[in-house]
Amino acid sequence: MTHHEANDESPSIHEDRLWVDRGWTARVIKNQDDDGWAVEMILDGEPEPALVGPWTMGRDKKNPKPLDATAFSTLVKTASEVIRRHEQHLHAMLNKRLSVSTDDGVVEVSLCIVPDEDAPYATLSAHDAAGELLAELRVGPDFRFSQTTARAWIESDFRQPGR
Repeated sequence: MTHHEANDESPSIHEDRLWVDRGWTARVIKNQDDDGWAVEMILDGEPEPALVGPWTMGRDKKNPKPLDATAFSTLVKTASEVIRRHEQHLHAMLNKRLSVSTDDGVVEVSLCIVPDEDAPYATLSAHDAAGELLAELRVGPDFRFSQTTARAWIESDFRQPGR
């Protein structure tokens, strides 16, 4: 039995202006802004390119430089990094954490936003220094998360904020 990655099943294409390989499509396109060329990198299954960047002219100074294995590998690496940074940024936007010092020790308070299209919400939770869950409740996705609101929640014995 041979090991196959999911991306191995789609056929690879290696043309001057189109490379499809390893789950990515690199397409050299006319640059909208000037008479040069651009390259777009699209991850399989994604509607939008992960990366669009300038592409080098060929020797004739008219047509684009052909794609090759080295350029494709570099583009995959760069586009993957763009996606990874975007995911990290999104994670940071949706997951916030604060430490609040109390008489009983440090309490870690977290806010995790669930960006549901129909009914977004957030989960507010508190853990003690040992990682034990002290309280957890659902709040609006627009809950103002700060040192002040976290401390007030702890001091109210974890009652629903605003009540």
